[in-house]
Amino acid sequence: MSTPTRRGPRRVEAERNDRALLEAAREVLAEDGAHASVAAIAARAGVGIGSLYRRYRTKQELFQRLCVLSMEHSIQAAERGLDDADPWRGLAGFVVECVEFGQGQLGPIAGSIEVTEEMAAKARRADEVAAALVERAHAAGVLRPDVTRIDLALLIEQLGSSPMLKQLRGREKLFSAAERAHRRIVAIALDGLRAQGASKLPGEPPTDELFSGRWEKLP
Repeated sequence: MSTPTRRGPRRVEAERNDRALLEAAREVLAEDGAHASVAAIAARAGVGIGSLYRRYRTKQELFQRLCVLSMEHSIQAAERGLDDADPWRGLAGFVVECVEFGQGQLGPIAGSIEVTEEMAAKARRADEVAAALVERAHAAGVLRPDVTRIDLALLIEQLGSSPMLKQLRGREKLFSAAERAHRRIVAIALDGLRAQGASKLPGEPPTDELFSGRWEKLP
């Protein structure tokens, strides 16, 4: 029987700092977009700049790590949705999970960082499981037939970045009220995805190029 490996105090602290940095980076990115500074991220995390650069050599590397974690969350949420025997409940649960995670908050850095092989592989897997959720919901007749996977991804991005929640962060009473209001908006949006009683959507469905093309790094 093997003896469990004990983590030393320094490793525990490093892991704690890393979690704090990633959470701070998500928050600062949500507020400042692609112009988020490492100084602001380190200050939000309560660590020194040196600690940040010991873990991530560049701001780009930090943002690339955030993207991988975000896509891993999306994959896991979609897989949980597929595990649900009810096609609508599985799809709706996936959307709610992604919105609550703030899945669309990394959109502002699209085109400003290099897409790594790991990011590309995770993105392909995330697309596959999300497409499976959509196809299953279509086959069951519970999702309006003109809604595509890209429509769903754009909806999640829009709902996952709430200006009111950003504005009221730190004001406990109002923030709680804003969270409740946001959950209502998500529920309203989900009802708009249902097949029953749906009216025709305007225009042509968005293509993959619209959603993924913006991640091509600008010259």
